[in-house]
Formats: sequence, C-alpha cells, structure tokens
Amino acid sequence: MNQHIEEIFGKRIRIRVCGLCLEGDNLLLINHNLYPDQDFWAPPGGGLELGQSAADALIREFMEETSLDIRVKEFRCIAEFINPPFHALELFFEVEKTGGTTQIGHDPELPADKQLIRDIRFMPWAEIQALPDREKHGLLRLCKGPNDLKLLTGFYRI
Repeated sequence: MNQHIEEIFGKRIRIRVCGLCLEGDNLLLINHNLYPDQDFWAPPGGGLELGQSAADALIREFMEETSLDIRVKEFRCIAEFINPPFHALELFFEVEKTGGTTQIGHDPELPADKQLIRDIRFMPWAEIQALPDREKHGLLRLCKGPNDLKLLTGFYRI
C-alpha cells in the first residue's frame, strides 16, 4: 500500500459514502491505484465532511470522481472495513445518473502526482464476477448479480 495513502487515510475511523449506479446490468466502478501492479475496483464514493449530509457528500464525490450528476435514491447498507491502519464505515446508497459524461476525475485530498483513479467505467456484471476477489470491493464479493445490490440491507463486515 502506498505510504502517502496511509498518511492521509490511515490511523483513524473514516466515514464514507458510496454510490451504486447501474445502467442495465452494468455497475459504475472506479479502478484505484492502491497497490503496485494490481487493480482495485470499487463504487464511486469518499469521505463525509463535517456539516455535510450523506446525500450531499455523495453528489460531491460523484462529481469529483466521475463528472456525473446523480440523484441519491435508497439507502442500501453499511459496510465496515478494518485492516490496520485503515478502518472505514461505508454507507451505500443506490443512485441514478441524471447528467454528465463519465470522465476520470480527481481526489482533492491528494496532490496531482499522487492521484488514485486509474480508470472508470460501467462494468458488465460478468466481468465483475471474473475479477479476483483481491481486485474488487468486499461488498461486490457478496453479490452474484446486479439484482443482489438492490437486496442489500443491514450491516456487513468486509
């Protein structure tokens, strides 16, 4: 794991918002540059800021990372990730694309030469299933298809 990432995001509990955006059976995913020579695909999202609602944070994160306008729909679930020095609580929402064109965005917490986003795209579910577990978000490992995303409720330790 990149030392810079650990310094910014590690050694504290992060509360994140994440959006599940489907187009047909394709899920919008971002490939993050977390590990050398390894992909890590996850839904768009990021940290909740003090005084900002979860919905507003998710709208901001989608614009920053994907250049897409969204409407936040249903709250789906919460996932907890603990792998010291990282600890995150992630609030997952179903979202709908309302405008914009998908483009690789940026992470304002990071300098230009340390950006994490490698790729962004609506990925077919068969391709998600074919990814090795270490290359996809833990919540995606729990789902056998796109309809399973709409059935997620409760708390998941991933």
